[in-house]
Amino acid sequence: MKLISNSLLLALSLLIVLSILDGCKKKETEPEPESLTVASCEGCHTDYAYLQQVYSPDTAAPPGGCGGGAPHYEPYDRVFMGGDGYLEFKASGHYQVGCTGCHKGTGNTADKNVAHSGDFISHPSVFADQTCGTCHQAIVENFATSLHHGTGQKRKVTMRSGLNGPEEFDLLPEHQIEGYNSNCAHCHASCGECHVVRPAMGGGGLPNGHAFTKTPDMISICVTCHVSRGGHAYLGVSPGTQPDVHLTKLGYTCVDCHTSSDLHGDGNMVEQRYAYAGLPACSDCHTGIASANTYHSVHINDFNCQVCHSQVYNNCGSCHIHGEGARIPSYMDFKIAANPIPEIKTGYDFALVRRTLAAPDNWELFGVAQYANFDVFPTYNYTTPHNLLKWTDRTRVTDGKACSSNCHIRNEGGTLINKELYLFQDNLLVWEVEATSKITVDGKLPASWFR
Repeated sequence: MKLISNSLLLALSLLIVLSILDGCKKKETEPEPESLTVASCEGCHTDYAYLQQVYSPDTAAPPGGCGGGAPHYEPYDRVFMGGDGYLEFKASGHYQVGCTGCHKGTGNTADKNVAHSGDFISHPSVFADQTCGTCHQAIVENFATSLHHGTGQKRKVTMRSGLNGPEEFDLLPEHQIEGYNSNCAHCHASCGECHVVRPAMGGGGLPNGHAFTKTPDMISICVTCHVSRGGHAYLGVSPGTQPDVHLTKLGYTCVDCHTSSDLHGDGNMVEQRYAYAGLPACSDCHTGIASANTYHSVHINDFNCQVCHSQVYNNCGSCHIHGEGARIPSYMDFKIAANPIPEIKTGYDFALVRRTLAAPDNWELFGVAQYANFDVFPTYNYTTPHNLLKWTDRTRVTDGKACSSNCHIRNEGGTLINKELYLFQDNLLVWEVEATSKITVDGKLPASWFR
């Protein structure tokens, strides 16, 4: 009996193993699941013809900015998932989270209104702590106090409004916050604007089938927001300029210099971007510059590198938020002023500055007639234009001329040569004087230059 029992047991074991193997074989040869239907998030958003049938027309114009109006993309193009990007998305860990895992709403329905009802979120990274932060906690926590998130811009808005800084932004009048969110926040936005969708300034929408991009593309992402004051300078788009030497000689993109600490933040709230500890510096690559040549040795403690190595750069000013826009139209200029941030950029007295969009009545169309404390900041900012060349109008000296002939002011028969390079009080508009006189060069340059 014992022998029979053992034989039966062996036979049963063999049958179980064969059954498992047969099941695996069947699973391997099973046909692919039926095609997705529009009664699902993925099925709807991969069916271009169906999106064209059910889309909702835009009710507001896309945002405009320094680069002009955003290129127009039809609403159904913005939400279509297809191509190689879609296949990349399907193979990623983000796909496994599921559509409603990030966007919430209701799945498995062909009714667009039902799918997008309830707690539906069109841009989940707006609530990054609840979505992105479940996997990328450290990055999200750091980003909350970063300048890309808008803390620097909020700082100026709140302090000019008579408050103490970005932590009091929510105390501003409701209409002013509305103005900020519908204008400034189009660039100072969330994780998705760099890693999933086109920035709103570029028309919004999915550029690559919902694929998540770890390293944002310089042209379609970075330059879309950093356009006329960064991208155009670096690419040499602006009239009379050349591309930056770091592009033409080295092929650098933004992230070759700007690492995650200054893009995502490091968890510390800083006053402004130049206060980041890890910000790239010329001396990171160009070692020994203080004694590299006579010009460096003489002027290393006088001004920042850009004073000699920048080309002219774009300026504009006096923005009427959501109204006339910049009332001082875009113009190319080059201004040397007293270093506006000596406590941050230490070691030299003069630096390049760029006119800002600030004006006392910035928010008039949003219920704030005048800033309460406009003069707390100058109307020109410290700047480091991304348009560097070894040989510029200041470093290239004509034979027989003194090395200072292109940058020092000199009096020739009553005409002050090179005066246009410097920011004087008489360059300021009436409403800029009180705020900005402290950084003009009046009384700060050698008296011998004017004789």
